[in-house]
Amino acid sequence: MSNEAFELLFDDSRRERFAALADVRSPMHIADLSDPALSAELDDAEVLITSWGAPRFDAALLQRLPRLRAVFHAAGSVRHHVSEEFWDRGILITTAAEANAVPVAEFTLAAVIFAGKRVLPGLCAPDPDGTGWGGQLQRRSIGNLDRTVGVVGYSRIGRRVVDLLRSLEGVRVLVADPFADAEAVAAAGARLVPLDELLPQADVLSLHAPDLPSTFRMIAAEQLAKLPDGATVINTARGAILDHDALLAECRTGRLDAILDVTDPEPLPAESGLRGLPNVAITPHLAGSLGTETRRLTDAALDELQAYVTGEPPRDPVRAVDLVRSA
Repeated sequence: MSNEAFELLFDDSRRERFAALADVRSPMHIADLSDPALSAELDDAEVLITSWGAPRFDAALLQRLPRLRAVFHAAGSVRHHVSEEFWDRGILITTAAEANAVPVAEFTLAAVIFAGKRVLPGLCAPDPDGTGWGGQLQRRSIGNLDRTVGVVGYSRIGRRVVDLLRSLEGVRVLVADPFADAEAVAAAGARLVPLDELLPQADVLSLHAPDLPSTFRMIAAEQLAKLPDGATVINTARGAILDHDALLAECRTGRLDAILDVTDPEPLPAESGLRGLPNVAITPHLAGSLGTETRRLTDAALDELQAYVTGEPPRDPVRAVDLVRSA
């Protein structure tokens, strides 16, 4: 992992736990596995803990890691780190995506609440003409009671969002996901419906689908047009799943609001029309694990290491087939 990631993820107590679980060679942290001076260390390495800044484990790198048996990834997606040669070797890889889902779901809950309370216009233009707030506060569309939230993607994060939405009284939750199980969704307090059925009912549309070729621009002009007037689009997933030109057209008229923690491209160009609109909030990809929250990722990776050492099954392994429909 990068130097910055190591300093963020591994405080003193977690370095001590790491050293207690395994024979940790010196240096404990390596930022660049391609360094020729590391040949002896890599020859002996059985397990690696990785995170942001980790390389792709291609054939050339794997030749330098003849004893590698497991990679415990202290971050989310492993897609860009694995290769065919990696899978052919039968190396175990796990993810801390479940831990990373926690702050994203919390951010989404806050965004849903803010959407219902019409916070964006209040923040961006609280008193545009100096006459007070009376007109805004009397809008009948304000409130989170009797609202419908549409969750697109019953992913790790989507499931957590559905669970957190239970705390909002009078909120109905619909889920659209072709791979989700209707009974599991119902048990979580929501209802599984096709996307076309969800859209016209969604006062808030929250996106949690993975970035795959099949999901590219899955929410475009046709889908946005089906949302009711005054709906809010929340994207904490990946920018590529949302057509920003179509969103701009809707938000510019004031028909829809948007809260975007991810965009395409990222960051948006300074000239983007979405910037500066009073009904669009753009945050700098901060919903995921940051600061103290990143320690959950470390703990998840160290839990995997402990399970490996004690012969227990991995908690969150990733298989090649999983990447067909996950990030």
